Amino acid sequence: MEFDWQWLLVVPAVSFALGWIASRLDLRQWKRADREAPKAYFKGLNLLLNEQTDKAIDAFIEAVQHDPDTSELHFALGNLFRRRGEFERAVRVHQHLLQRGDLSTLDRQRAQHALALDFMKAGLIDRADEAFRALEGTPFDTEARLALLGLHERSRDWRAAADIAVQLERSGTGSFASRIAHYQCEIALEAEARGDAQAAEVALAAAGSAAPQAARPLIQRAQRLARLGQPAAAFEVGNTLRQRNPEALVRVAGEYAAWAQAAGQADVAREALTQLYGQMPGIELLRALAALEGTTPGASPRLPELLHQQPTLSAALDLLDTPAEQWPDGARSGLRDAVARAARPLQRYRCAACGFEAQRYFWQCPGCLGWDTFPPQQIESL
Repeated sequence: MEFDWQWLLVVPAVSFALGWIASRLDLRQWKRADREAPKAYFKGLNLLLNEQTDKAIDAFIEAVQHDPDTSELHFALGNLFRRRGEFERAVRVHQHLLQRGDLSTLDRQRAQHALALDFMKAGLIDRADEAFRALEGTPFDTEARLALLGLHERSRDWRAAADIAVQLERSGTGSFASRIAHYQCEIALEAEARGDAQAAEVALAAAGSAAPQAARPLIQRAQRLARLGQPAAAFEVGNTLRQRNPEALVRVAGEYAAWAQAAGQADVAREALTQLYGQMPGIELLRALAALEGTTPGASPRLPELLHQQPTLSAALDLLDTPAEQWPDGARSGLRDAVARAARPLQRYRCAACGFEAQRYFWQCPGCLGWDTFPPQQIESL
């Protein structure tokens, strides 16, 4: 039988035709899927911009079903679930991403970070801790450490928080000296509560070393010395606080005066507090000075001027606790100023419909435009 060489021309033509038909079918299918997936995606985006979260989630689920290999859709869906408080569904989405073998390294780390956030928002502290620690050495390392710092603060694990803060500071993230000092002060309080005086002293020393200008380590040390029956040492620490952070001494001015009296340093403390009072007058310093001078704050000749400068109810109460015959000159007008200032926020009308407040009466509320919504009585009368 003789071979027909014309078949050599027919076979390539048929193969080409079959390939062309197959490619056209694949192209149509790809175009159809490509049209459907972006349509669902943009529909979800539009719903999200219109704050229709439920419908947006449905649209993104549809988009994921059309294109299950697109990681960005999964991230968007997982983040939406987390924002909605549906943490279990968010966890499932991000765990599904982590199980995919075709995920890039960066997307895998991103999914791990999202999963850690899911656990943290859900209150699963142990699982969040583990998930964040898995991000060490990744581009999310700093964010993970900051999140871990917050987790340790919430769980009051001060030692772990201090370790993380030190690591963050060494990495150049910023200064965490103040936080570290607070953590060490908390550790000192815990040590004192269980009767471990040595551990408390070590923690306070670490706090002072971490932030020498911080007020809390000095205040806590002085208070501890006073409890141990060492008022002279407490007074010296108080003087250090006055030099480094005079504003912080105002808060413990009464204790400072008591330490001075117990240590026989009342005159020194009175001079120091008088100088400080001239720079930043306030009721706390006035009370401390009155204690050192053996009088009551309400009878102090400094009170009328303070009431005019700072018409506070605290100063007014000190005056009212003093018999009227002991009131210094000008105290009565200062008392009136303090009461008037305290009453001013209450001398307002409040709309019953929307809560809008105003000092004058409106027939139509400027807030909700409702008519006759302002009660005839002011807030202080209700």
